[in-house]
Amino acid sequence: MEFLVGAVLALTVGLSATFVGLDRDRAFYPTVMIFIASYYALFAVMGGSAQALAIESIVIVAFVGASIVGFRTSLWIVVAALAGHGLFDFIHGHLIVNPGVPVWWPAFCSSYDVAAAAYLAWLLSRSRVRATAT
Repeated sequence: MEFLVGAVLALTVGLSATFVGLDRDRAFYPTVMIFIASYYALFAVMGGSAQALAIESIVIVAFVGASIVGFRTSLWIVVAALAGHGLFDFIHGHLIVNPGVPVWWPAFCSSYDVAAAAYLAWLLSRSRVRATAT
């Protein structure tokens, strides 16, 4: 169920952003990526683990960095970051002990990330969103 909800929600957000025009600005998907990456810090705080927060912060910086580089150069980097975060969700629990992460979160977030990456890739391949900065 988590996989379905995550994918449907990502496509709903993406389609809504396109319909309303929010994703005409190249900053939309990098900002989405930054928020996605930050949730694990929230879970570390909720779980009361300073150690998890410190480790999660290192990973967050990497994804935020990819988002910034992607915004400044090519949104294809943001596609890769979203897809990479989706893969990261599957192995997160084996790498980082974060007591605040809900049991259903990795599956939900992974499917959201991959669906959002696929939707952004589709937008870029159709030139509906400009891939490179001008």
